[in-house]
Amino acid sequence: MLQIKSFTFNPFAENTYVLYDETGEALIIDPGCYEKQEKGELFDFIASNGLEPVKLVNTHCHIDHVLGNAFIKNTYDIPLWYHKEEEVILRAVGSYAPNYGFAQYQDSKADHYIKEGEWIKFGNNKLLCIWVPGHSPGHLVFYDEHTKSCIGGDALFKGSIGRTDLPGGHHETLIQAIKTKLFVLPDEVTVYPGHGPETSIGEEKKTNPFVGENITH
Repeated sequence: MLQIKSFTFNPFAENTYVLYDETGEALIIDPGCYEKQEKGELFDFIASNGLEPVKLVNTHCHIDHVLGNAFIKNTYDIPLWYHKEEEVILRAVGSYAPNYGFAQYQDSKADHYIKEGEWIKFGNNKLLCIWVPGHSPGHLVFYDEHTKSCIGGDALFKGSIGRTDLPGGHHETLIQAIKTKLFVLPDEVTVYPGHGPETSIGEEKKTNPFVGENITH
């Protein structure tokens, strides 16, 4: 059975996820760890649970979601996967990281570009890759049909949506993508977002002020 462990890292309060099961194989998603203690917290959890990371994936490549990419790749010697449209986003991080106080940021590069509809397999699990652009051009979410779980990145939040004023963002694109890619999932699907608490597809369909059924503007 799929297990999902979340960590909240860096000044942006970004949610990092470790997914694993009874086989011990693990998937690391959006490692935002930067400080030594953050890296240690993630490393210790993996070690104490006897996990074997096999892949590193990014929902998208804004700075707060990739600060730990190099650390994870170097520590576990595993491949990094993200959507090709995120390449330009990731390449830009090194130029502005010092301005946000991340002077020791280390760059990372893809070993594989994820395509929409592709499956990410690890242990006894497989996640469907769904392209949900708008917050960033190659933003992906990862859906496990068996447990009705969705790692949603910065597309959809509890009561909110991802910002669209960053390079590559587009508000109307995000709204349309949420409605046609996420709101078609079952209402009981739990969304594990890139920031903030968990929510569900059903709750956001009814109450989200940006895309929900009850919006008045």
